[in-house]
Amino acid sequence: MGRNAIVGQSGGPTAVINSSLVGVFQAAKSRGAQHVYGMRYGVKGLLEEQVVDLSDTLRDNLDIEILKRTPASYLGSCRYKLPVPAEDPALYEKLFGILKKLDVGYFFYIGGNDSMDTISKLSDYACMTGSDIKFMGVPKTIDNDLMNTDHTPGYGSAAKYIGAIMKEITRDSLVYGTRNVTIVEVMGRNAGWLTGAAALAKAEDCEGVDMICLPEVAFDIEHFIERLDVLQRAKAGVVIAVSEGVRVHDGRYVCELTEELGPVDAFGHKTLTGAARFLANKAVRELGCKARAIELSTLQRCSSHMASRVDITEAFQVGGAAAKAAFEGHSGEMVGLRRLSNDPYQCTTELHDIHTIANFEKKVPGEWITPDGVGVTQEFLAYMRPLIQAELTPIYVDGLPRHIYIK
Repeated sequence: MGRNAIVGQSGGPTAVINSSLVGVFQAAKSRGAQHVYGMRYGVKGLLEEQVVDLSDTLRDNLDIEILKRTPASYLGSCRYKLPVPAEDPALYEKLFGILKKLDVGYFFYIGGNDSMDTISKLSDYACMTGSDIKFMGVPKTIDNDLMNTDHTPGYGSAAKYIGAIMKEITRDSLVYGTRNVTIVEVMGRNAGWLTGAAALAKAEDCEGVDMICLPEVAFDIEHFIERLDVLQRAKAGVVIAVSEGVRVHDGRYVCELTEELGPVDAFGHKTLTGAARFLANKAVRELGCKARAIELSTLQRCSSHMASRVDITEAFQVGGAAAKAAFEGHSGEMVGLRRLSNDPYQCTTELHDIHTIANFEKKVPGEWITPDGVGVTQEFLAYMRPLIQAELTPIYVDGLPRHIYIK
């Protein structure tokens, strides 16, 4: 059995993904790992033998505390799809050869659905070949669409950011007292968890957004324009949250109705952008109103200056739980979060077979979407609110948050 551990980060980053990295690193070291290596740029970088010894880059407790507050992927990331072993056995032989050279006995991958596909294939290959390396998945995604976990680390902080930014956009939309429409595009390919967070903006100090359009509901453009016409005639500022992944009835993404669709990644995912811009332009043409589109883009996944303390804490916990499980002999599993109660909020970790998670998606339950299809229910709000609570104050240097990176 190898004496060392290795950890990688994969897919889109979050504001708290590095807290999971810290959790794996500290727990593995405390359980006797001689070295904890980091893959530069995920499994793709590992195949090129791009690794660092985390003890060389994280030198003291201050580095650890700054890393918890640093957004994006400290080790770098990738979107690399492993083939099935039968298609390219040489690749797996090479990868496992590198792990043997590094004397690795424990392999951790922090990521979302596609990353769990990687863990599934690697753990299956280990079983087929008699390798004793333990492979564990650590959940991460702002999309919140992983199965067998109440929620995913990264979602709470992104939801907190979206709720806050929607309050600010709402205030701004009313500055001049003139009629205007603001359509905000939120990440979420096939699941509307993140767009639904726009509902958090509504409170005693904010009117909230006027429509929330999720990919779980077929999008009718003409009906949208009709509803918008009624809204913009009745109030000065209309604010709408729309998922990047909303689709019309024939299955096409709204953004595919433009000419701005980007490339396709290794997992066959189209780069989605332009839904809000398309709808804002249509509103201008058909209603003659003033309309603007805002794409939150990467801001919603990297705003660590207002990350949720609950989210940071849970991200750390799932990393530690994965290391604990691996050193106790578990493999081919992912750490999930199980909610025990909302008030007071309590959550614990549990293990799930990776094959029940990889290549599946968890969508917003239909009963959590309002009957008119453009809002979310109180049950959805009750689900989200505990996840956005409290803050971890950034470490400020010269007036700005301090971050850490590998030089």
